[in-house]
Amino acid sequence: MTQIIQKKSRRGRTPLGEPNPIDVHVGNRIRLRRTLLGLSQEKLASLLGLTFQQVQKYERGMNRVGASRLWDISRVLEVPVNFFYEDMNKDIASQSPRMFSLADGQPEYLKEEDEAIYEADPMQREETIELVKAYYKIPNRKAAKHMFDLIIALSKTSYNNEDEQE
Repeated sequence: MTQIIQKKSRRGRTPLGEPNPIDVHVGNRIRLRRTLLGLSQEKLASLLGLTFQQVQKYERGMNRVGASRLWDISRVLEVPVNFFYEDMNKDIASQSPRMFSLADGQPEYLKEEDEAIYEADPMQREETIELVKAYYKIPNRKAAKHMFDLIIALSKTSYNNEDEQE
């Protein structure tokens, strides 16, 4: 008698069965944008017609976000779909399900000259999140616009005094 062992589908997961790092990255970007807009998981879920538990699973990468759902999320969070893939480092990008089946595990599009693109993501820093939250809390929108213009102007100046740089 032959015993048939049926494997559980690991569609989209790592070979060890963990959530795919790309799905985790997309979930982190959903959480980042939701947080920047000051939305709770419950509010986002309500706007999407989901439960907050489902939003939690998306944000943790436990459940994969389908294309049509990602479209809805991008509309509700007022960002283009590519926002969810921005600032993905090469280690994460190399772990798509397709990459696990490549002979050398290295996709053609991740060349050494592109490494600078994948350096530290300033959008993940607490400082950035606090700055954006504070900006949107400024009740006087005209003053907020002046602050925005000041920051842009300062960012375009070259500052060479190393004693005052951190």
